[in-house]
Amino acid sequence: MDWLSNLVDYGVIALLAALSVIVVGVALERLSFYRRFDVAHYRDEGALELALSRHLTWISSTASNAPYLGLLGTVLGIMLAFYKMGRSAVIDTGEIMTGLALALKATAVGIAVALVSVVLYNILLRRAKVLTIQWEMRQRAADAPPAAAKGGDSS
Repeated sequence: MDWLSNLVDYGVIALLAALSVIVVGVALERLSFYRRFDVAHYRDEGALELALSRHLTWISSTASNAPYLGLLGTVLGIMLAFYKMGRSAVIDTGEIMTGLALALKATAVGIAVALVSVVLYNILLRRAKVLTIQWEMRQRAADAPPAAAKGGDSS
């Protein structure tokens, strides 16, 4: 049963750690892309939106699901603690409390990963929105008729 306990403890936390590495990697890639982004290269609004929102789903999905993964780890950890308690002839409250406290670490890690993901997602979404607005302003300026020549009659 120890292997299952280790799998729950380290498997869930390892998965959350891997997701956090992916989120940070995607965020760094997107920030680098936005830094060198030139709105003049895009004529089509759909192509612009696709380019700006690429890979943001990874970040938003991690932000919304990391707490649930952590909660799953906690529930499984609590189930294991109760199982060990039921199999033991002597109930040691210290061991029970330690098992329950350790089970909660998965939820804490899940919440931490979600918080970082939400912050990064909001930063990237704001930057994408700013670039989209810049593109729209550029399109309006290009579509505007040239200003009439100023000045009066030259007679």
